Amino acid sequence: MIRYKKGFYYLFILFLTNSACQSQNNPTNQNKPKMKQATSAAQFVAGKDYVEFTRVKIMDQQGFSQPAEAYSIMLPKGWTFQGGVFWTAPGNACAGTNMQFVAQSPDRRFSLEILPTLIWSWSSNQQSNQMNSQFNTSKYCAVGEPIDATQFLKKVWGPQLGNPSISDVKENHDAVQSMSHDDARGRTELMRYGAAQVNFKHTGITARLNWSNDTAGVVVCGVTNVETYVPNNYTGTYDVNYTSYSVRVLFRFPGSEAAVAERMMAVMVSALRTNPDWKKTTDDYWKGIREQKHVAHIGTIRLMDERTRQIGNTAIANGNRRLAEMDNQMRSWEAQQSSQDRIHSNFIKTIREVENYRDESGKYELSSGFDHAWSRGDGVNFIMTNNPNIDPSSVFQDQRWKEMKKVD
Repeated sequence: MIRYKKGFYYLFILFLTNSACQSQNNPTNQNKPKMKQATSAAQFVAGKDYVEFTRVKIMDQQGFSQPAEAYSIMLPKGWTFQGGVFWTAPGNACAGTNMQFVAQSPDRRFSLEILPTLIWSWSSNQQSNQMNSQFNTSKYCAVGEPIDATQFLKKVWGPQLGNPSISDVKENHDAVQSMSHDDARGRTELMRYGAAQVNFKHTGITARLNWSNDTAGVVVCGVTNVETYVPNNYTGTYDVNYTSYSVRVLFRFPGSEAAVAERMMAVMVSALRTNPDWKKTTDDYWKGIREQKHVAHIGTIRLMDERTRQIGNTAIANGNRRLAEMDNQMRSWEAQQSSQDRIHSNFIKTIREVENYRDESGKYELSSGFDHAWSRGDGVNFIMTNNPNIDPSSVFQDQRWKEMKKVD
């Protein structure tokens, strides 16, 4: 069965506070001593009055001769994280590039998880289903009929999570539109391989979960079903093959702190960025693999074949120069969502909207779950808050913190 595997795009952003600047701009407060301001600032509590976020890198440790940055995400300061990109070599079930990422608060009461993409297949030809069942030995591959995102959550993912109660299931049409971005290109490629007709169906939802131990959660789930009609030369008819895959994000938190948790999740999810150099390199590689008639099985991912080494050497040589420039200057690819990343912000719009903010380093899409945003102008450190009296330059005694302005 011919399989078309799309890229996996994912997650998050940052920030805190606001306006002791208001008191500085008020003529009646100009003569107040600075000690008064510092004493007031000391009363603000991190995590309650404001949340500080910092951008971290999600790495690909396997695909190239040295680690390459694949994604970046904003996490609350002090959170720990693990995971990254992993590869399944050509010739194996579910060959491709995937990702698993888990971040936790220091007390482990809050956690964010980006789960690997699950892929399953089905065919009108039962012999194909039996064959796929024999070869799909990966835990990320399965054989089953196509289902939508709501059915996937209730029948597949929910039992894996311990059967929590599911509520507030909401469809997101903007997310579906984003998921459809590459349909034309995928259809063209599959038809070049011999498909007579290709149809895409995308569904995307958000939902709230509750467990019996007072743990709550918000899930983001997207499912794509690709329906491919392939001529059957033996019967003179067509076999209808289905390839389905799911995108999953889970945020867990104490049920009593749902409001602040959803604001935090909105910040993180809307701030996920994909490194365009890494993505182009991996997309080109897998497109080349799909176009090969015969792919030899290679036992090691790091040295898949000569093509991988050539791509890796070129990508690292060119990409690292670009990454160094981005780190030394402004990492512009993180300043705004690309069309490929926009799926994340569109998913989260069912919970919190996003706003455009600007500082001296550029323009950013941030969650509107917080009323005020501040940055240090480095594209890495941000603070978000709903308290209009907080000024991070006073809280941290660091004048590099500046309030960000909302823009169109």
